[in-house]
Amino acid sequence: MDSSKKIAVVGGGSWATAIVKMLCENLDEVGWYMRSVYAKEHILKEKHNPNYLSSVEFHTEQLKLSNNINEIADYADYLIFVVPSAFLNQELEKLTVSIKDKVIFSAIKGIVPETGLIVGEHFHKVYDIPYDDIGVITGPCHAEEVALERLSYITVASADEQKARFMADQLSSNYIKTKISDDIVGTEYAAMLKNIYAIAAGIAHGLGYGDNFQSVLMSNSIREMRRFIKKIHKMKRNINNSAYLGDLLVTGYSVFSRNRMFGNMIGKGYTVKSAMMEMNMVAEGYYGAKSAHIITQNQKSKAKTPIIDAVYQILYEGKDPKKVFGKLTDKLD
Repeated sequence: MDSSKKIAVVGGGSWATAIVKMLCENLDEVGWYMRSVYAKEHILKEKHNPNYLSSVEFHTEQLKLSNNINEIADYADYLIFVVPSAFLNQELEKLTVSIKDKVIFSAIKGIVPETGLIVGEHFHKVYDIPYDDIGVITGPCHAEEVALERLSYITVASADEQKARFMADQLSSNYIKTKISDDIVGTEYAAMLKNIYAIAAGIAHGLGYGDNFQSVLMSNSIREMRRFIKKIHKMKRNINNSAYLGDLLVTGYSVFSRNRMFGNMIGKGYTVKSAMMEMNMVAEGYYGAKSAHIITQNQKSKAKTPIIDAVYQILYEGKDPKKVFGKLTDKLD
């Protein structure tokens, strides 16, 4: 793989900032598109993102910063999209240059609301990107721990092993260990589903359930995830690998998990709208719950998904979390 290939990150949040930090460990120059003019100017002057992971200091001579997505798309051979899934479509609508000849990696852990597709499928169906030119970057890895340079693990998935290996090499460092996978569909759905299960974990905590129940909830969640993904894309995979189980556990238990935080607020009595306003961040699992529910309802032989069903009922049907979880406890083992 040609090491002269240029890589750019699309997004200005915490995970985008963390990925730029990782890339800067290995590359002389990293492209970076962010919508905020203020954030761009602040980074150039103060050398850190003013809004996310502000402890991370950049050497600005390594950064090709732009507020113009077309400039960055034109610059890069590899584009890593790290925009919240709810806002991806409006960013892509700004494109006037073609991205058909680009390699697209998604580090987005959610569903595109306008199409109900995971990001890789969205790029394939809407932008005609071949699956061999699409990849996924997934955890278990929280941006906040990357900022602290705590040892973290990343899985890079692509149908093209060379492209997966190339991207994995660019993200690796003494505090980032990487592995590759060919399960682009399964890892991306797992990244979407674990956010729903993290909301469930948060709701349980907010309702006052203890660690004993949380362990049962997580045990059932990984089995539910396996059933769901198997219905979507049947292939040989070990659901206990880090990209599936590991990512689920860190999102379900970590204090850095915004989905768990969102669920915790719902469990404590917040409405969906008030919880979102209070957090001032996107909880991807909120959109994922709706998409997962639609997918299962459209299946001829529906996968058994009591946890997804419970979260959907609470978030979209306005049902009482206490009553829903009371019924859920009888469906778990």
